[in-house]
Amino acid sequence: MNYKVFSLVALFSLMSFTSVNTAVPKHKSVLPIASKTESRFVEVYRSLHSNQFALPDFKSFTEAFKGFEALKEKGVIGKDILTLVDFSLSSNVKRLWIINMNTYEVIMNTYVSHGKNTGEEYAESFSNADSSNKSSLGFYITGETYNGKHGLSLKLDGQEKGVNDNARRRGIVMHAADYVSESFIKANKRLGRSQGCPAVPVELSAEIIDLIKDKSCLFIYHPSRSYSSDKLFS
Repeated sequence: MNYKVFSLVALFSLMSFTSVNTAVPKHKSVLPIASKTESRFVEVYRSLHSNQFALPDFKSFTEAFKGFEALKEKGVIGKDILTLVDFSLSSNVKRLWIINMNTYEVIMNTYVSHGKNTGEEYAESFSNADSSNKSSLGFYITGETYNGKHGLSLKLDGQEKGVNDNARRRGIVMHAADYVSESFIKANKRLGRSQGCPAVPVELSAEIIDLIKDKSCLFIYHPSRSYSSDKLFS
């Protein structure tokens, strides 16, 4: 009899312990918050209308999107156009995207150069220094246009101190270049290079500059650098 009582007590204790330890934890709010944030980026990325263009990589687009929103909140963006340059890619592929951030429509996807001291086919080294002939990474706000030695050109204002804030002083602008072409790639096995400017194809330059001029966001991405939108623009 005592043995049976002991067994029932033991069984009841085991059931109580199990029910307590298999209960749903009360403190689980952190994971849903992170999941919702990540899901939002995935949702926006999936909403992109490619218009038969290749889409940018999810990682580079997400970093560009975060910075675009931070700059918009700061009030320095004048139009909802995002230009993304992905310097993790070969210069022999189309690595510049222009995206309408109201409709999530990819307006254009084309070639873009990097600086001659930044690398050969691939962009590998970056600088904010005068006369470095290197590209600078990070976020820019597009400025005004002018006519210079490359014809119609677009001034750029770097938004990140010590990273690209010397862009205007260095004369880092968007302009047309005949070395940004498929024929140059075929002849030289790589795209031509600039003195640090994001040069674009001659036949598309006027259209590109007209689309993105006057305070839109331009982001030059490379995975060697980490980005944090809450620190970039403080």
